[in-house]
Amino acid sequence: MTKRIFRSICLVALAVLIGAVVVILGALYNYFTGVQRRQLAMQTSLAAQAVTNEGADYLNSLRNLDTRITWIAADGTVLFDSHSDHGAMENHLEREEVREAQETGRGDSIRFSDTLAEQTVYTAQKLPDGTVLRLSMAQYSVVKLVLGMAEPIVLILTAAVILALWLAHRLSRSIVRPLNALNLDDPLSNREYEEIAPLLGRLDSQQRQLKAQETELKRKQREFDAISNNMEEGLVLLNDRFIVLTMNPAAARLIGLSRPFVGINFFTVAQVGVMEEVLRSATEGKRADARYSVMDREYQVEANPVKTGGTVSGVVLLILDVTEKHRAETQRREFTANVSHELKTPLHSISGYAELMKSGLVRSEDMANFAGRIYTEAQRLIRLVEDILRLSRLDEDADADRREPVDLYVLAREAIQNMESTAEKNQVTLHLAGASTPVFGSRQQLYGLVLNLCSNAIKYNRPGGRVDVDIRREEGHAVLTVADTGIGIAPEHHQRIFQRFYRVDKSHSKAVGGTGLGLSIVKHAALNHNAKIELESQVGEGTTIRVVFPA
Repeated sequence: MTKRIFRSICLVALAVLIGAVVVILGALYNYFTGVQRRQLAMQTSLAAQAVTNEGADYLNSLRNLDTRITWIAADGTVLFDSHSDHGAMENHLEREEVREAQETGRGDSIRFSDTLAEQTVYTAQKLPDGTVLRLSMAQYSVVKLVLGMAEPIVLILTAAVILALWLAHRLSRSIVRPLNALNLDDPLSNREYEEIAPLLGRLDSQQRQLKAQETELKRKQREFDAISNNMEEGLVLLNDRFIVLTMNPAAARLIGLSRPFVGINFFTVAQVGVMEEVLRSATEGKRADARYSVMDREYQVEANPVKTGGTVSGVVLLILDVTEKHRAETQRREFTANVSHELKTPLHSISGYAELMKSGLVRSEDMANFAGRIYTEAQRLIRLVEDILRLSRLDEDADADRREPVDLYVLAREAIQNMESTAEKNQVTLHLAGASTPVFGSRQQLYGLVLNLCSNAIKYNRPGGRVDVDIRREEGHAVLTVADTGIGIAPEHHQRIFQRFYRVDKSHSKAVGGTGLGLSIVKHAALNHNAKIELESQVGEGTTIRVVFPA
């Protein structure tokens, strides 16, 4: 662009320079021609006056002048000529300037000589005696004038060309410099040239569109990264040659890699046979899934084909850790079996006692004893059904929409008042300490949590034992502590006592009327409130359970 501007400026400068020279030469030529004619006319008038007064003697004294003087008779005969022999000259009566002078008293004409490349200016004046005096002067033509001034003109043109080149160079650089310095990040801030304002406006509009698209792409990328990076499921995108395009951290962890890898063949990092089977099925356009086990973990893989224009261009692979689901299914089956077993026992007892009573095999004095046993088993059955229903509601977190501020201290006081008769029956002393400690949650679930902890602490205590319930706030956390002086729990049972129907001592549990679901209810209520359970217990020394609620 700089070269084009430079050439354009040079050509314009040269054209203007040549045009200026031509115009100036033409103006000078016209000016000096006018001056010369006026001088010639003046000289003619003076010479005519002198000839009238002095005659031919005056003319003889003017032979060495540059101006040619010719005296012509009334009939056209040349009487005198300062530059030629007048006797040998032809008749001048038909000459334009002579004829005009004869008619009007004064005549002018210009005649061009191709041979000499010059023109002659003639001025004639009629004298009182009828003769005509004519003066003529040679005048160079424009061509000869230019040729005569060639050297200065060339020098001037050379200097002008050099100056024009230098100025064109400077000017072209000064024109292009602002263009090179345009702030394309903010096109509308450039004010140097109004002519490029439409272009800058288009650039600004396009930049805004590009920035909007870039922002949208970045937003979608952030959303995708946020989703994929925080997924528990592994997500892997592959092309049709099984090259990894995207892998989230969960996928790397589930496959057993230290970090996600991109741009390598998936089978070089994943050596599970079922993955190859489902991936190859996906590349054939079919959705596929499979399960496999590694160590003690259960995994499920699902592969879906990505089609572009009817052909498979890639595969979306989803890897799920279904260990907890598998365990939950196992626990559900065990729970169903345990519920069936736990329900059968009191039902068989009730059915057996009732059958004996129906058949008349029970003596009248034993009837009350048998009815008491039926009542005891029925009550146990009712408690078991109630605990199962309560645990089912906790599993579904049915009270999630009924959360409210609850004072744990007030709740614990109500639970202790409710358990006082049971504590007296078991010869256990209840003690509440602490202060008002509000938490946000389900009153019913929290009450069940405190009640079950207190109930277990009483049932598995010793006569003369003690249960201490403490409610306080520690480092912003609400902490519920229930400590007893009971029989304690051996370390090998610590991890399992919160499982459903798990009993450390089944015979003792049945003796005190336990259903085996109390601590499961405590665990699920704590989970629903994002609370953490801490257990400390030693056989023969008692048990302390702390429930720490989030700040």
